[in-house]
Amino acid sequence: FELAGLVVAHEHLLERTLDAAGALGLADALAAFLDGLQIEEADADIDLATVVEGEFAEHWRKSADFLDVALTAWPRRLAELGLMDVATRRVALLRRLAALWREAPPAQVLIAAGSTGSTKATADLLATIAAAPRGLVVLPGLDFSLAEAAWEAAEDQHPQGSLRRLLRRAGVARADVRRWQGSEETIDASRWRLRVINEALRPAELTADWLAVIAELEREAPGAIRTGLAGLSLVNAHGEEEAASAAALMLREALEVPGRTAALVTPDAGLARRVEARLTRWNVTADSSVGQSLALSSQAILAGLVARAMVDPVDPIVLLALVKHPATRLGLPAEALAAARETLERRGLRGPRPRDWAALERRLADPSGRTEAAIDLAQRLRQVLRPAMDLFADDTTTAADAAKAVAQAVESLAAGPRGGGSEFWTGQGGAGVAEVLSRLISESEALPPVTRSGFAELLEGLLAREITRPGGASHPRLRILGVLEARLIQADLVILAGLEEGVWPAAAPIDPFLSRPMRARIGLPPPERRIGLAAHDFAQAACAPEVVLLHTQRRGGSPTVQSRWLWRLRTLIAGAGLEPFGRPEVLAWARALDAPLADPPPSLRTAQRPRPAPPVSARPRELPVTAVETWVRDPYAIYARRILGLKRLDPPDARMDAMARGTAIHRAFERFALDHPGDLPQDGEQIFQALIWDALEVAGMPGARMVREAALARNVAPWVLEFERRRRPGARLLVERSGRMQWDAPAGAFALTARADRIEARGKVADILDFKTGRTPTQKQVDAGLSPQLSLTAAILAAGGFSDIGPATPGELLYVRVTGGRTPGEEQWRDAGDAAALAAAALEGLKRRVARFDDPATPYVSRAAAQFIADPGDFDQLARLWEWAVVGDAEGAE
Repeated sequence: FELAGLVVAHEHLLERTLDAAGALGLADALAAFLDGLQIEEADADIDLATVVEGEFAEHWRKSADFLDVALTAWPRRLAELGLMDVATRRVALLRRLAALWREAPPAQVLIAAGSTGSTKATADLLATIAAAPRGLVVLPGLDFSLAEAAWEAAEDQHPQGSLRRLLRRAGVARADVRRWQGSEETIDASRWRLRVINEALRPAELTADWLAVIAELEREAPGAIRTGLAGLSLVNAHGEEEAASAAALMLREALEVPGRTAALVTPDAGLARRVEARLTRWNVTADSSVGQSLALSSQAILAGLVARAMVDPVDPIVLLALVKHPATRLGLPAEALAAARETLERRGLRGPRPRDWAALERRLADPSGRTEAAIDLAQRLRQVLRPAMDLFADDTTTAADAAKAVAQAVESLAAGPRGGGSEFWTGQGGAGVAEVLSRLISESEALPPVTRSGFAELLEGLLAREITRPGGASHPRLRILGVLEARLIQADLVILAGLEEGVWPAAAPIDPFLSRPMRARIGLPPPERRIGLAAHDFAQAACAPEVVLLHTQRRGGSPTVQSRWLWRLRTLIAGAGLEPFGRPEVLAWARALDAPLADPPPSLRTAQRPRPAPPVSARPRELPVTAVETWVRDPYAIYARRILGLKRLDPPDARMDAMARGTAIHRAFERFALDHPGDLPQDGEQIFQALIWDALEVAGMPGARMVREAALARNVAPWVLEFERRRRPGARLLVERSGRMQWDAPAGAFALTARADRIEARGKVADILDFKTGRTPTQKQVDAGLSPQLSLTAAILAAGGFSDIGPATPGELLYVRVTGGRTPGEEQWRDAGDAAALAAAALEGLKRRVARFDDPATPYVSRAAAQFIADPGDFDQLARLWEWAVVGDAEGAE
């Protein structure tokens, strides 16, 4: 936070305006820069302007100016606080300890083991220990067999690079380092593995003589490479899920051998958590050092939801998540909360988003009073969030005040009928969230004011940075470790996972302040040095007695590039004429673990195409013309809707653009025809636009979308006026009229209904119009009876089913498609030259269908005409469509 304040105070030098999250991000980068200077003991008094030359981009000059100011301002601020940087203190302690031991070397045994001396102060301390009378420095993995040319070329990215720098700084030749006195058997069993790994990772410019190196190894010891590869296996998983299953299975397999230990080593925290989850299949909990992000805890999720509710207080998805969170009580007993929550969800938060709290309460209103509990719940929720919302009356507030509001809100949400709420802060998750919020409250005064969305981003970022490590019993013989922790353990089986470029090794970090040449000129190491340290860790871990190298071919659905170390090792093995040892049985296990059985019992078999055949007495005796099309294409949908009485629930925050636009166009045409049945008004275009606008507002179209809809309305209004001028002469307009006809079928009377958008009557002939904003059926679909809406409406018209008209001859069957786009509207005729004949044919086809379904043996088959269904159906999941149409056998369509 202190560095973020420094960044904000001098953001003009960067020519940027930063929000709180951006300031903290640059503060992280500034901290890394300052730590780098202190750890490397670079000259802090250097004039950074001198390291920027003409060929460098201008933004590097701005960075240099900013860092020059920071190098002055930060020490001054530390002096005011009476503090020093952690890195500075650590370096000073190492230097002081080295000085004390040089002046008075300890007489007792003094051993330093496991360090590569990657920093100057550590390297000098190791040299001091080695010079003590009984001092000893144990170097991890020093390669004595690496050719001298390769040793001299080992730079930052090479696994021996850090050890080479250490020995050079200490003035010790590699040949003068003594070998650790282990047993001869141990050395013989492992030295060829070490030799193969080190040869595979030799500097890239010295790999041209690999064939010569392979020949030399074989002369030195026939079969040396094969011996070195014994116990080393390669597993290529297809994806992350398969990789996790394979790793979990190998860890579980290790437990079958008494006393056998196993460890998974990976820098990929996501993969480690997947493996942890899969081990629970066998009730096994591994000792894991990975932990999980605090943001995944229940308390952090609730705090993040409150912050998101500040951004959009009536976002249905956020509100549902708030009231369904397990910690939420809102002062209500559990049973009352559950009942009110269900009503609030079904009646208030499903479907299009309400505009505001008042609109939500209007949607919930019910004269019977059955929704009072849901209205009360909405009011309680609003009351809890109101203080947080009031903070942003001026659009911004301080991060501290926003954090206080979140803390108060989560306590109010968690309070039960008798108060409380403080138990929210218990456990690791609660303590972690409390720590983050308390730091924001007490230490964030240097941050710039935050907006609603800016604070939500800030809080979510801070929660995601924190790692929690739940305690509890774990299996003593299994471990899941990060790369650093793996340096300290041994195991009989080591699985090295995440061997993809960008994962292990990770990509070199990007410094937003300094270019690579600039870093070199002020004495900072190149970013690739971390790759060299990672390579050293990999080489050490790969020399365990039994090692499995686990590579994932795809991540997030995208192909990966295998780790450079793995690629080099495979290339070396191929040069020796060998194949990497694999464990194909592991992938077979992983794939078989959840694979369907070849001959499953009936309860586990793939569902067949549903073919329900309810009794005729339960089958519908009346249908609208719009449902007939569904009946033709997907009879099962009629069964589910009309017989079982099921209705699709709208999703929360449903997109309403298409639905609201279609409704608005229908209402606009209806009102325009009713209000102006005769001559068209002079300002007809403005009137039609206003009618669309009013209809969209009534439907609750979001304000941000209304701008686009207004443009579409302006575009379509001139076309509509021209359409009306052409259609009206000599016509009597009847809008939104209902019609009905009935006939005797085998199981009794059957009725067909229709609601026509518009009928234009001209004597004994009448045209039928249907207004559309989306797709319209093709002429082929109408002729084939797949889209009989207009033709069946015409049949009702011909039979006198529209009482305002009486029997009339069908004229034009017209779809009027209105979009407001590049083509504002168009007329599409579907009468094939003889509307009466088309209507008669459609009615005859419907009568045959009714007669067929009056037979109790006729089933309501799912997707009988699947190839003519473009959109997902409301009951596809109930019909288990994916099981029989994709996984199983889709034969049997009618």
